[in-house]
Amino acid sequence: METGTPGTGGAAGQAAAGLEISQWKYLSSEAGDPQMHAILSVRVDGTGGAGRRGGPVLAQVLAVDCSSSMTWPVEKLHAAQRAAVAAIRKLPDGTPFAVVRGSEQAAVVYPDTPRMARASDFTRGRAERAVREMVAGGGTCIGAWLDLSRRLLAKQGAPLGHVLLLTDGRNQHDEHMPLARVLDECAGQFVCDAWGIGDGWDGRELLRITRRLHGSASSVREEAALPAEYEQLMNRLLTKTVPELVISVTAMPGCTVRYLKQVFPTEAELTAEDGTGRFVTRAWGDETRRYQLCLAADPAGRPRREDLQIAVVAVEVPGGDEVRLPPPQPCLVHWTDDPALSRHTDVQVEHFEQHQRLGEAVAAATDAHRRGQRELAEHQLGRAVRLAHAMGADEQLARLARLVRIDDARGGRVALRPDVTAVDFQHLITASSHSTYGPASGPASGTGPGSGPSGTAPGGAAAVTCPACSRKAPAAARFCPSCGHGFEARP
Repeated sequence: METGTPGTGGAAGQAAAGLEISQWKYLSSEAGDPQMHAILSVRVDGTGGAGRRGGPVLAQVLAVDCSSSMTWPVEKLHAAQRAAVAAIRKLPDGTPFAVVRGSEQAAVVYPDTPRMARASDFTRGRAERAVREMVAGGGTCIGAWLDLSRRLLAKQGAPLGHVLLLTDGRNQHDEHMPLARVLDECAGQFVCDAWGIGDGWDGRELLRITRRLHGSASSVREEAALPAEYEQLMNRLLTKTVPELVISVTAMPGCTVRYLKQVFPTEAELTAEDGTGRFVTRAWGDETRRYQLCLAADPAGRPRREDLQIAVVAVEVPGGDEVRLPPPQPCLVHWTDDPALSRHTDVQVEHFEQHQRLGEAVAAATDAHRRGQRELAEHQLGRAVRLAHAMGADEQLARLARLVRIDDARGGRVALRPDVTAVDFQHLITASSHSTYGPASGPASGTGPGSGPSGTAPGGAAAVTCPACSRKAPAAARFCPSCGHGFEARP
């Protein structure tokens, strides 16, 4: 069940936002801790004309790992230098930028002034020379790199601060500047994308950083691929001209907001401002993101067998009117004693909860492999394969196939490959943080809930037709998201 309005083009030069809510409104009045889960789809269009201000939108810091582990193989540091140069060359004139050398300490290698440089032919050339002259040596304290980046960006007037961080190792000198404390200080100050290179980095550590700082974690298997990846990332970043949007959730009496988290295209933590229901999201271009909202509701004294509004969701732009906003949308609950209704789950909620379980299986497999428990690692990877197959996530299956031979995807029967190494699991962890597809919009966009091209669900997954209402549903769905008709088990 979906409600909402899609993003529609505003006036010339104005971006527009859209908001849709997908939920299954029926809750059991007998449940011990009834919770309403919904997926909020927020879309922004037309940002090419948004964000035109008196100054640059972006301020960029490139934080490059120059610890001693970057010296071998030598291609690793050379690839990092070429990638940083590729990113610098992409910066538009006037963009504030700086390059930070990271080891157990952090130092600015360009510019040699207290403030960040402004991009120009001259400063880009000087920065390239400084990057190519960097040498590796020392340990790793990622907290120091992020803290210096925060202080540099705080001096800039650009609305969007961004850090592009690269590391090949673990945070071995955390005691010098604890990462947990630094992340608390950096949260809400800038966006950070983090990359792993080589074979000594920690995927979950990168996710810890990027989920808190609203970025994404990625990695390369071949050092030579890094410069092209940096170019693509910068191309995407330069389209983000709306610094932030606020998702506001106003709960009705008898209802509380448990959490709101981003689930697509990557996972990100969201914290309400000062205990309110306002959640800030960062750095928007023309894109769609999806968020899982959890509301706790109390049925005591509430009417049965009718729709009740338990919350209102709105999208806002702090301090400006450069984005045309959609009208607020309600979240509903329908208290019922009928288990045929209350046992169902919204198809989008189910998809993203499956994706979360897939990530948990990958993490458990990684821990088991590190402890030398190959059978347990194989079992957890089989569980991940079974979930990926059920979601129709072909990209995830392809990544899992690097680690296991898949004998029966539906049943999760796999065999761990003999040549699997620890870093293979780290690559899988970062890849698993990216949702492989987001279920499509429903009636508000002119299609049935969960529908896609004929015979497919969103993202290319196979679809089935509901015999009760003739709407499309993902092949893995246990019920029709439009009418609630239950599907029989399919081979």
